[in-house]
Amino acid sequence: MTTNPVGEAFVHAVAAKDREALQALLGPDIDFRAMTPNRFWEADSPAAVVDDVILGRWFEEQDRIDGVIAIDHDRVADRDRVGYRLSVVTPDGRFVVEQQAYYGVDEGRITWLRIMCSGFREAA
Repeated sequence: MTTNPVGEAFVHAVAAKDREALQALLGPDIDFRAMTPNRFWEADSPAAVVDDVILGRWFEEQDRIDGVIAIDHDRVADRDRVGYRLSVVTPDGRFVVEQQAYYGVDEGRITWLRIMCSGFREAA
């Protein structure tokens, strides 16, 4: 298992719902694609990734992310990977959300990002 500080910073920025930190971690020409249980997502700017996808649709204003339950890092050939599990409370109850992110970094910013999401799974 390897550690990449950019990946961990990304996870903590998502958990904090910190728009500015998330945008600062993404390169200006970000190549972003993701898959959630019901939809495929694409974006090509930090603002679109953060405001139109991650904090605009995945984790909405009323959703409270209580924290990071688990996080692990690794490297797959020339890509980094960070897997993380979040505890989320919505008006519908308490959920667990797991995501796997594969990413490339250039000059300390994520320039290529693919995320696979479990969706909101009811917490036991």
